[in-house]
Amino acid sequence: MKAIRRFTVRPVLPEPLQPLSDLARNLRWSWHTETRDLFQSVDPEHWAASGGDPVRLLGSVRPARLAELAEDRRFLRRLTAVADDLHDYVSGERWYQAHPGELPAAVAYFSPEFGITAALPQYSGGLGILAGDHLKAASDLGVPLIGVGLLYRHGYFRQTLSRDGWQQEHYPVLDPNELPVALLKEADGTPARVSLALPGGTQLHARIWLAQVGRVPLLMLDSDVEENGLGERGVTDRLYGGGSEHRLLQEMLLGIGGVRAVRTYCRLTGHADPEVFHTNEGHAGFLGLERIAELCDQGLDFDAGLEAVRAGTVFTTHTPVPAGIDRFDRELVARHFGPDAELPRLDVGRILALGMETYPGGEPNLFNMAVMGLRLAQRANGVSLLHGQVSREMFSGLWPGFDPEEVPITSVTNGVHAPTWVAPEVFRLGARQIGVQRTEDALTVGGSERWDSVGDIPDQDVWDLRRTLREQLVTEVRERLRASWRQRGAGTAELGWIDGVLDPDVLTIGFARRVPSYKRLTLMLRDRDRLMELLLHPERPIQIVVAGKAHPADDGGKRLVQELVRFADDPRVRHRIVFLPDYGMAMAQKLYPGCDIWLNNPLRPLEACGTSGMKAALNGCLNLSVLDGWWDEWFQPDFGWAIPTADGVGTDPDRRDDIEAEALYDLLERRVTPRFYERGQGGLPDRWIEMVRQTLTLLGPKVLAGRMVREYVERLYAPAAHAHRTMNPDRARELAEWKARVRAQWHGVTVDHVETTTATTTAELGTTLGLRVHVGLGALGPDDVEVQALSGRVDEEDRIADATTVPLKPVGGPDPEGRWVYEGPLSLDRTGPFGYTVRVLPAHRLLASGAELGVVAVPSEDGVEGAGLLMR
Repeated sequence: MKAIRRFTVRPVLPEPLQPLSDLARNLRWSWHTETRDLFQSVDPEHWAASGGDPVRLLGSVRPARLAELAEDRRFLRRLTAVADDLHDYVSGERWYQAHPGELPAAVAYFSPEFGITAALPQYSGGLGILAGDHLKAASDLGVPLIGVGLLYRHGYFRQTLSRDGWQQEHYPVLDPNELPVALLKEADGTPARVSLALPGGTQLHARIWLAQVGRVPLLMLDSDVEENGLGERGVTDRLYGGGSEHRLLQEMLLGIGGVRAVRTYCRLTGHADPEVFHTNEGHAGFLGLERIAELCDQGLDFDAGLEAVRAGTVFTTHTPVPAGIDRFDRELVARHFGPDAELPRLDVGRILALGMETYPGGEPNLFNMAVMGLRLAQRANGVSLLHGQVSREMFSGLWPGFDPEEVPITSVTNGVHAPTWVAPEVFRLGARQIGVQRTEDALTVGGSERWDSVGDIPDQDVWDLRRTLREQLVTEVRERLRASWRQRGAGTAELGWIDGVLDPDVLTIGFARRVPSYKRLTLMLRDRDRLMELLLHPERPIQIVVAGKAHPADDGGKRLVQELVRFADDPRVRHRIVFLPDYGMAMAQKLYPGCDIWLNNPLRPLEACGTSGMKAALNGCLNLSVLDGWWDEWFQPDFGWAIPTADGVGTDPDRRDDIEAEALYDLLERRVTPRFYERGQGGLPDRWIEMVRQTLTLLGPKVLAGRMVREYVERLYAPAAHAHRTMNPDRARELAEWKARVRAQWHGVTVDHVETTTATTTAELGTTLGLRVHVGLGALGPDDVEVQALSGRVDEEDRIADATTVPLKPVGGPDPEGRWVYEGPLSLDRTGPFGYTVRVLPAHRLLASGAELGVVAVPSEDGVEGAGLLMR
C-alpha cells in the first residue's frame, strides 16, 4: 500500500556524537577523505546503501549502534579531530586573507545549477559541475563567496534504457528534508521568504534553503510552498524543464529573487554585502535589474543606476553558439515587468532595450539573456582562450566599428576541483611522496607551474596505480551494466556474459558527456568494421566505456544514444564496449580515474571548454581530443594526442565526420595502442608511463579550479570591486550623463585629414614617422575623446593584425573651422608589410574599455594623405 503522506524522522544523536550532525551538514565531506572515512566507519553497510550520503546514513543507523559509538573512545577521538579540522578550515586564514591588495568584501555568484555532490542532485552537466567546483575552490582559497541558485524538486532527470536502447526519463521527487540543506530562518524561527509580483496581481513566493559548501553558503530558492498556487509551486520543479514562460519565471526567481535572498541572508547572518555580482551564464541576468531598482529607490535614475550596477558585475558566457542562449519573446518579457507586475518602478522600455538584439543579424522581437548579461556587466569572459575568441566574434554586433579582437570579452580558462575528482589512491600516492599537507595545497591552492615531485615516483608505482584504478572501473562497470540490463527487462540467466565484460589489462578509453549533436557521440561508429578490429585486435585490443544523457526534448540526441547502445549490445563486442546509463557525479568519480585515454571529439570550435578531460588528466589519464576548448590551449605531444580537424569552409558535415573519424582510427592504431602495449627492458610500458608523468607534472597545475578562481579574483573580481567603490552615486550620475551626451553628439566626430612626414611606400626598420591628424569633434571636446594611431603587420587586404596602439596629443586649440589637430610619433618596429590607421574613441576615467560605448570614428578614404601601406 502507498503512504498517504510522507515525512522525515530525524535521528537523535547522543551528546558525544553531536559533531556528526555538523559534519554531515557541511558539504566539505564530499571532497574531504578523512570525513568520508569517519562516516563510513559509523556503519559500512549503511554507508554503501546510502550512496555515501552522511545525512541518509545518520537517518538509517540503528540507535544501538549510535549508543555503542558514543562509548567508543577511539571513534570519539577521530570525531574530535575531524570536527576540529573542519573548524580550522572554515575559520582560519587562507590564500585570500593573505593576498595583498584591496579585494571584495564579498562576491555573489549566481548559477542556474550547482553540481556539489551526487547527494544534492541539482545539476545537469558541465555548467553545474563547473559552478560547484567554483564554490569548492573559493572555499579552499578563503574567497568570501555567496552562491545563489534554485532548489529543483525533481532535479534533472534520471536516465534508463528501454529494451531496444531508447533513453527513458524519470523524475524522482526530492524531499529537501532528506538533503544536506537547512531552511534559512528569520529571528523568530519562521522560514525566510522572498516574493516576486506576477501579472494579474498574484505573487510568486519562495523560501531559501542553505547548503554549506565548506566556507561558502549556497542559497537555493524553492517555490514549492503552500502560499503559492499550483502553477507557481511548479516554477522550481525541474532543471531546464517547461516552456518559455516557465523558464522566464525560473530566471526571474533566480536573478531578482536571488538578489533579495542574498540581502536577506546578509541581514540575518551579518555576512558582508557583496561588492561584486558574478553572473554564470545568462540565466541569472535579471539580477542586474533588481540592483538597478534598489539604487532607484535610493534616489538614482535608471541610467545612473545602470552605470553603478555595471561597475561591480562580472558576466561569464559558456556557450559558443547562439542556439545555446535563452531567448524570450519580447511581449512575454514585457508582460512580466512594469506597473502591473515585477519591478514596477522601472520603465519596461528600458528593461527591454537591455536584451533586444538591436544589431545586424539579430532578431528584433527576441529578448536575449546573454545580450542583457553583457550590457549589464562591465567585465565579461569566455571559459577558454579559444572560446574567448569565439565569443568576441559571436557578440561583436554589440560593439559596431570594432574588430572582434577588440570586443571587451576576455577569457578565464575553466578548472576542476582536484580534491573532488582525484581518486583517493592517487592522493595517497602523492601524500606518500611529499606529505599530506603539501599534497592538499598542491591540489587546492596550486600556484606552481609544475608538480616536479611526480618525477620521483618509481615507474612500477605509477603502473601499479593505473592497473588498480582500471580494475576498480571494471568492477564498477559490471555492477552498473548488470543493473541496467535488469532495468531493460533481462533475467539473471541472460546475464552471465557480464562477468567477462572489460579486462583490467586492456587499454581503456572513456567517453562521457551530454549528448548534443556537436559532441558527436557516434563518431567512433563511423566505420564499424574498423572499430571492431580495434576492439578485438589479438595483441593490442582496446575497450571503451561510454556514458551520457540527451536532453529530454532532443530526439536527435536520443537516437545517437540508441545507435551507440545497439552497437554495444552486439554479442561480438559487448565485452569490449559498454554504455552506462544515468551519467552523474557518482559514476564520473569512478570513470575518470579508471580510464587510460579520455576521448573528446566535438565539432571545433563548439566546445567552450570541456572539463571532463581535465578531471581525467588529474588521475593520470591521457587525452585524445580534437583541438577545441582547453585542449586547444594546452595540448602538448608530451601528454596526449590531437585529433586533426577538417574544418575547411568547403567541407560538408558528412565528409568532415568521415575525415575526422579516419584520423581517430589512425591515431589509435598507429600511435596510441602501440605505445600502451610496448614494453621496455623492465617489462613496463616506459614511454606510456612517461606520458602519464608529463600529464601530471605539466598539465596538473593548470587544470585546477584553484588556479581558475585565483584568476577570477585577480583579473575580474578585484577590478570590479575597485570600480564598484569608485562608482559612488555622484560619479554614476556623471558617467551616465556623459555617456548620454557623447552618444547624442557622436555624429559630429570625424577624422578629416591624416598626413605623415613621408609619402613613400617603403621605409627602414627603426624609422620614426610623424603623424598629423585633423579631427572634428562637433559639440564634444578633447577631454571627451582619445585619438589613437594603430599600426602593425597587414595582410593582403590591408587588415592590421596584432595592432600597436599609441595615443596622439592635441596641438593648440581648434582652427577657424572648429577642427582640432593631433600629433604623435609612429615607430616602424616590424619588417615586412606594415600599415597604420587612426581613430577616435570616447574617453572617460570611469570607462573600463574604450569600446564600452560601441562607437568609433575612422578616416574616410579621401581624408588620407601619404598614409596607408608603408612597407612591402
